[in-house]
Amino acid sequence: MAEPNVPRLNVDIVSDVMCPWCIIGWLKFQHVMAHFAGRLDFRVQWHPFELNPDMPPEGEDAAAHVMRKYGITAEQSRANSGKLAGVAADLGFQFNRGPGFRMRNSFDAHRLLTWAGALEEPEQAAATGVQTALKLALFAAHFTDNRDVSDHAVLADVAASVGLDRARAAAILASGEFGEMVRAEEAYWADQNITGVPAFILGGRMMIPGAQDPEVFIRVIENKILAAAA
Repeated sequence: MAEPNVPRLNVDIVSDVMCPWCIIGWLKFQHVMAHFAGRLDFRVQWHPFELNPDMPPEGEDAAAHVMRKYGITAEQSRANSGKLAGVAADLGFQFNRGPGFRMRNSFDAHRLLTWAGALEEPEQAAATGVQTALKLALFAAHFTDNRDVSDHAVLADVAASVGLDRARAAAILASGEFGEMVRAEEAYWADQNITGVPAFILGGRMMIPGAQDPEVFIRVIENKILAAAA
């Protein structure tokens, strides 16, 4: 529950579970929310973006995928992975990208996240909201535990781990439910010129791309949002 008379700031985050910079961006943004504690009531909603919408059901070896997609060598791929792991570790998140690590199709994960977002109570805080909890659990399942987050049983288990109804999650996954909503949202954000993730939209109007340092967000919120409201 928000504190009385504390203004709300809606934060829309366009993101993919497959994106390492998306979890890094979120961990950095937590420092922003802590900075404004007592001054702003942050209300976070996650929105779908698929880095690889044509990813087959069996996925693809992550190293081979990155080398093919970005035209880099195996050595460059390993260096990039090491850099990402170091940045994440400094923020308290562990990447375990071993030899068997694979990129996965994330469409069904987005369907569950859309369902979870629809369950949110209007006054839930970002730190305790079930959609955020599910998003973070999916990041951990993929990057830390190396689980297949395109597998329906895995997805239902992850949903249950954050308190969602496993049977309901399984029923959604077995059907096409929330699929049209995901496609509609993806099309909307594409129309808003979101071509990469993460993308943070503050107050419905200020878009900050990428996993920026907390100081970038703090400066924008102080100068563009709080100053305008004063």
